[in-house]
Amino acid sequence: MHSEETVDVVLIGGGIMSATLGSLISRLQPDWSIRVYERLGEVAQESSNAWNNAGTGHAALCELNYMPEAKDGTVDPAKAISINEQFQVSRQYWAHLVEQGDLPEPNTFINSTPHMTFVKGKSNIEYLRKRVDALKDQPLFPGLEYTEDLEQIAEWTPLLAKKRNPKQKVAATRIEAGTDVDFGALTRHLFDDLSRRGAEVHTDTQVTWLKRQKDGAWKLRLRRLVGNTPDEVRARFVFVGAGGGALALLQHSGIPEIEGFGGFPISGQFLRTTNPKIVAQHQAKVYGKAAVGAPPMSVPHLDTRVVDGETALLFGPYAGFTPKFLKSSTWFDLPFSVRLHNLGPMLQVAFKNFDLVKYLVGELLASRDAKMKALREFMPTAKKEDWELITAGQRVQVMKKDPEQGGVLQFGTEVITGADGTIAGLLGASPGASTAAPIMLDVLRRCFPDRFSAWEPKIREMIPHYGEKLNDDPAAAAESLAATAKALHLTA
Repeated sequence: MHSEETVDVVLIGGGIMSATLGSLISRLQPDWSIRVYERLGEVAQESSNAWNNAGTGHAALCELNYMPEAKDGTVDPAKAISINEQFQVSRQYWAHLVEQGDLPEPNTFINSTPHMTFVKGKSNIEYLRKRVDALKDQPLFPGLEYTEDLEQIAEWTPLLAKKRNPKQKVAATRIEAGTDVDFGALTRHLFDDLSRRGAEVHTDTQVTWLKRQKDGAWKLRLRRLVGNTPDEVRARFVFVGAGGGALALLQHSGIPEIEGFGGFPISGQFLRTTNPKIVAQHQAKVYGKAAVGAPPMSVPHLDTRVVDGETALLFGPYAGFTPKFLKSSTWFDLPFSVRLHNLGPMLQVAFKNFDLVKYLVGELLASRDAKMKALREFMPTAKKEDWELITAGQRVQVMKKDPEQGGVLQFGTEVITGADGTIAGLLGASPGASTAAPIMLDVLRRCFPDRFSAWEPKIREMIPHYGEKLNDDPAAAAESLAATAKALHLTA
């Protein structure tokens, strides 16, 4: 490669976000050259890897942390509806790609899996009733079922009820229209399609430095890890979709918009079983309530997972703390991310979230027996020999300046864009992958305001209800859910 070569788009990182952005750009502006750089030997090996996330297809059907109970006892469905709306955008886009033949058989990456909630104790049951009342008539939450009957729960998924004390007060909800998404497979499919459309995907290639040039283009220094050879490339637009590695690269870029941002890494583990006798007794994603002081991403759940065509059960996550920002990076990530401009907000977050740090350290030190005890809260018959402990992906939560509080810890995603629209990056975690399509459309809208209106007809062709609030239109919501279910071979 010649160092003066200039490509239109460089995507840093081989995860679901870069794959989705590249997929969109290749359709909206097919004459643009696209190049992808991934540090590891394959794409989708960090947070997009199927075993590094829960693959829930976050539609807020079962995640209770999207509808917390307010101090006055009320439960507001607004955030859950908003996240479901975003997931429908992704779902419409995937359905379009399947219908066009650009993605393979949908069961290679998405499968119907009922989404359930399960709680114990009087106060949690009262909360769940309020949640059901708030959601039962919402068009994007059709078929929401509720029960406090253990026998009914046993019919839905036997493992929750078997050997459970019949006197224990429990409640559950179920929506049959939930999904399990293998984001690793989906990411690989999207990159395969992107390559067919003329993009270059380079693995074993690390972007080590980037700087904006006088002509507005970006100069990137690369290191080819096979042979350890340096290289350079110029790009008119750069997207930093490197997961936990994004913060360091955005800091290197020197854009003022990154000032005040820091990262708070949270590690995780899951218990997994592939025992066919156990797997056959549980076909659902079942979410409970997070422990007091636990981060939202640590909500316990017992999940059906379909990965590379094989079905398994996953329980967790067990949160923990490590200063690494990626599974495959170094212990210096956190200290090396500290700058004068983010030191204040980071110290404020540390001071105000001491209980969280204490919780994470406690989780990290928890014994295997303690982890099994947590699983038995969901599955009383769980035996240690049937389950293996696996390490999940690193999540780097956003820490940022706040005019009132000095610094806040944000559990969500944050899009950072340079003022001139030539660079963008993504920080944060959940709901992440499930909302990749709407987040990347937002990146395009913010970075290419002069082109976006010309792209909108094509966007609506691919995503028929783009820009609409489906939940405000029961007929449109029903039509979209049915059309995407048909295209993606889902049962509902």
